Amino acid sequence: MAFFSQTSRQSFQALLWKYCTFWSVSRCQKLFAVSFNIPNREKITCLSFVTSSSTALPVDLRGTDGFPTKKGSEIEYEEEKGWDEETKEISERQVHFSSSVGAPKKQLMSQLLSRHKFTNIQPPEKPLQAEEWNRLKDSFRTPEIFEEVMLNSMVKCNSPIDVAKSLLTHVANSKGDIAYSLLVKYLALCVQQGKTTEICDVYDIMKIRFKILESGAYTLIIRGLSNSDQWRMALTVLEEVKKAMIPSRANYESCVIAASRHQEMNLAFELYHEMLAKDLVPTLDILQAFFDFSRGMKGAELQKELFGMLLYLRDNQIYPHKTFMQSIKQWFESIPGGKWRGHLTNIKDSGQCPVCNHQLEDSNLTEEDYNNLRERIIRDVIHGTDTYRKTSPQEFEAFQTFVENRLPFDIVIDGLNVSHINPRKIQCENLFDAINCLAKQNVRLLVLGRKHMLSNSPNWRREIMKEMQSKADFFFAENISEDDAFLLYATLQSGKHCKFVTRDFLRDHKACLSDSVTRHLFRKWQRGHQIVVFPSAGGSRINFLPAFRYDCVVQTTGDTWHIPYKDVFEEKYSFHAPRKWLCVQQK
Repeated sequence: MAFFSQTSRQSFQALLWKYCTFWSVSRCQKLFAVSFNIPNREKITCLSFVTSSSTALPVDLRGTDGFPTKKGSEIEYEEEKGWDEETKEISERQVHFSSSVGAPKKQLMSQLLSRHKFTNIQPPEKPLQAEEWNRLKDSFRTPEIFEEVMLNSMVKCNSPIDVAKSLLTHVANSKGDIAYSLLVKYLALCVQQGKTTEICDVYDIMKIRFKILESGAYTLIIRGLSNSDQWRMALTVLEEVKKAMIPSRANYESCVIAASRHQEMNLAFELYHEMLAKDLVPTLDILQAFFDFSRGMKGAELQKELFGMLLYLRDNQIYPHKTFMQSIKQWFESIPGGKWRGHLTNIKDSGQCPVCNHQLEDSNLTEEDYNNLRERIIRDVIHGTDTYRKTSPQEFEAFQTFVENRLPFDIVIDGLNVSHINPRKIQCENLFDAINCLAKQNVRLLVLGRKHMLSNSPNWRREIMKEMQSKADFFFAENISEDDAFLLYATLQSGKHCKFVTRDFLRDHKACLSDSVTRHLFRKWQRGHQIVVFPSAGGSRINFLPAFRYDCVVQTTGDTWHIPYKDVFEEKYSFHAPRKWLCVQQK
């Protein structure tokens, strides 16, 4: 056969269709049933075929998946899989779906794919003839997965499309069959290179061969089309996805950004609200796109929508990164006749903005909110089922009696957590330094420790422990206990003034609270009461960042906006509230 670069697009499409329809209906039914563990296999009449949903291109964490999909407005940051993990999953699942042999061989193939997870095979620089592909395959350690590994490498190396086409042609001619996962990998390469025609070709083939596709393939197709001059086709594909499943956040993001880029703002907002209605959390990229592409545009409704997005940041306690903040600033200043001016600043410890002299909202909760939060935490977190997996009812009752007899405290310290602050010092010295610094404020301290601290070990010297106990009250829990519940209880029972010291995020305890209003109150209370501890640059001393006296969320008075931001995007939620702010005033 001639080099594939000489083959017309029409003949390649025809070739793919020829071999992609080779499989019988009965085989597709069987594979579909096996993959979904459907008992009534004989009832399946559609040509459906599903592989991994992780078949998309490598994800930019600052983009499509900065936020996970969660119900309501609950926001957390999570890490995403890299390309090696994604392609491994595709390959492994393709083996499970395509193999008609028994479990032992499937397990063997899965092990082979896992072994080659980090295999770096160099793709050829030009299309090859059949005998050349055969020589390469024969020289590969495990020829059973040669095509999988080769296509993975082509995507990583961004190989020319004609090289990938020649491999698929060889597979079709030699096997009479092109596996679904190979088509998806080829699709990924086309999307990566913006080959719109090829994306359409593969999509035409796949939608005829299969009644529905899996979510990863849809994501690739929508992303590829939305970045092209055929972006409206992505909307058509999105409608097809809706008939089979709930579209992913990435599906909506691609379409929203495409509509915004082409100044179709009404359509973009319609998709955005549809996304929220499906409890899909928008990414920062989606929100930033609205501000970028609305620059200089008039309209009260447009401003209302964008102001609503800023309030969304407030309600969900989201801190935009610096690039997003600059987009917000530029949008404000571009509003025709708006006379908005933005300035970057640092809010004073008192909570006053040095640019406009506005006093930010106090971080303290009202008496009613504080009492409600305390009751909910004690009920849902401390007395919830999770607490007694980490301690015993007897131990916690003893702790409650201990606290009630010594109330109130001014600062509660997570002793074990603070003791690890500087790995160059032994643990008791780290804790001793922290207690000494805080004791200078003439405050009552409670330190939550563990019983092993009394063992007179190299890390916990008896003489230092004795001196610390003269400066603070100590409660020593069992070594297997977790002391977050103790920390929360002692702090809340001591009153609104009491602060606590730990480097933990306390995410698990926030998650135990059943409604978003209480979770937001918890975060506000945490920001206003958590003292952050960290070692100095040289490690010679411990530094403390005091709890905020003002609330670190987006705020507005109508003619002013104050927006906290971070220099870089953070993949995971952090209790570390930013110290940098954007102040926007309307003159």
